[in-house]
Amino acid sequence: MYGTLAAAGAAATWYYNVRFMAAGGWRFDLTAFVAGGFANDAAGSLAADVIVAAVVFLLWIRPEARRLGMRFWWLYGVLTVTVAFAFAFPFFLCMRERRLSGLDAPDRRPDAARPVREG
Repeated sequence: MYGTLAAAGAAATWYYNVRFMAAGGWRFDLTAFVAGGFANDAAGSLAADVIVAAVVFLLWIRPEARRLGMRFWWLYGVLTVTVAFAFAFPFFLCMRERRLSGLDAPDRRPDAARPVREG
């Protein structure tokens, strides 16, 4: 489910990103992009909502990934700012679910004591 939502998040946001770049001569003007996100009160409300949610996500992923023993936790932050929050967040949840399902066995938990080999 999260993988499908990640794909939908990337497709939906990049549809508009491509349209924005096409209208601007195929270049990405960050200043104009941010200004467009606050073009009116409705857009500003949506932009503020996404920005706050993205900041919370960026603050949460490091401790959560470390708690679960997930590597490359920083990649989700990079994806948030280069692809889309709507992609990075469900993608992280997809990878988190995969990790959790792999940790179902008690001996596979990151905090489980490893048996000492004698010999």
